[in-house]
Amino acid sequence: MEERHVIITYRLDRPTIQELCAQLEPDLMSAIRHPTGIPPQVQVLSVLHFLASGSLQTTVAIASGMSQPIFSNVLYRVLSALLKHMRSYIVFPQVEDLPTVKGDFYALGHIPNIIGAIDGTHVALVPPRRSEPVYRNQKSYHSMNVQMVCLADQYISHVNAKFPGSVHDAYILRNSSIPYVMGQLQRHWVRLLGDSGYTNLSWLLTPVRNPRTRAEERFNEAHGQTRRIIEQTIGLLKTRFRYLHMTGGSLFYTPKKVCQIIVACCMLHNLALRRQVPFLRKDGPDGGLVAAVDPVDSEDKEAEEEDIDNRNTVILQYFQ
Repeated sequence: MEERHVIITYRLDRPTIQELCAQLEPDLMSAIRHPTGIPPQVQVLSVLHFLASGSLQTTVAIASGMSQPIFSNVLYRVLSALLKHMRSYIVFPQVEDLPTVKGDFYALGHIPNIIGAIDGTHVALVPPRRSEPVYRNQKSYHSMNVQMVCLADQYISHVNAKFPGSVHDAYILRNSSIPYVMGQLQRHWVRLLGDSGYTNLSWLLTPVRNPRTRAEERFNEAHGQTRRIIEQTIGLLKTRFRYLHMTGGSLFYTPKKVCQIIVACCMLHNLALRRQVPFLRKDGPDGGLVAAVDPVDSEDKEAEEEDIDNRNTVILQYFQ
């Protein structure tokens, strides 16, 4: 295959695929001890094609020279092997990274001390029959509500895919590791940016709901310009791995397996970024393409009291 066709089919280039195969091979070798076993390289390639194309298991299995039941086992093995390395693929900024991360975000909209943009997005699935209402989101389809934080270069630094579609973004945030992590970094005066679905906190800046001054308007403009990076990141992720996009239909897996697929796609997205693999489609390069994103911009009825003073301090110091 030509290198361009490799990237279009698998979303990674040849050297990166070889590196990934070498990393996962120890966990996949047991599968080839059986006379009908599938070599590790074929297992990895078939799963990459599956996630990239959004095709049915049967279609990918036939293209990979295996039956659908065998591919189902291959998908389980590759996901399990990949997720063992999650902490080396999805990493929140460390103290030594903060100056660079803050500088990159400041260049986007001139808001100081930002180390991440946060948002939720929905990935459609066929819900468990007994708990169907829990997975119905505000747009009346069933999904997992996925919380993500990204850096200014679209690297995903945090993902939480455990909650069903009916759960609000702000609730997911309160029950994730982010409050603890940001609390540990508070002495460095760092913040995240979130939309109006979140509560304004000492470490989370949201836009002013009803701006009354020109300074508040300028802050909102800078906030929107900077926070747009998370929408672009989610769009690129869903376009790079079509299995997460609504055009691929609802995922016919258990919520646990859907969570694994989402996290695996985030890991592969970061791998592609770090290895500088261009995003190519059949109609040409399309880096930064924004696909359909499903943010939920609604107030949280259970939200704690907002830290308005924190936001006002930023507005007075930098946007007057």
